[in-house]
Amino acid sequence: MADGVLLAESLRVGASLDRVPLMVEKVSRANAGDESVGQPRTWTYIHFALADEDAEALAEALSEALNAVGGWYCDFRTAEETFVVFAGRVFRYQRGREDGREQAQTYALSVGVPQTQLDWPE
Repeated sequence: MADGVLLAESLRVGASLDRVPLMVEKVSRANAGDESVGQPRTWTYIHFALADEDAEALAEALSEALNAVGGWYCDFRTAEETFVVFAGRVFRYQRGREDGREQAQTYALSVGVPQTQLDWPE
């Protein structure tokens, strides 16, 4: 099973994730946003799991649903791969590959993700 965390606030208004079945494992809220880049202070974390074979479809759906403004992304991983998804862009690399992570981090910084939020797990 693949797993990850989606921030509810990262979705564009009117966007829907309904093409890929997700199992919600936990929903929580915390004050973790960076208001200086336009993020709300309070975030809603949706911890999810999905079948590995649905990972690519989820990445595509997220790339269409995420807000391009505010430095948003969603990360998730299968046993083999890490996915880091931005509005209109998907990074997919073998877990533990520093070159893949570096490419995703470089892009993240270019679209306004604060350095402190480049903390997705491998």
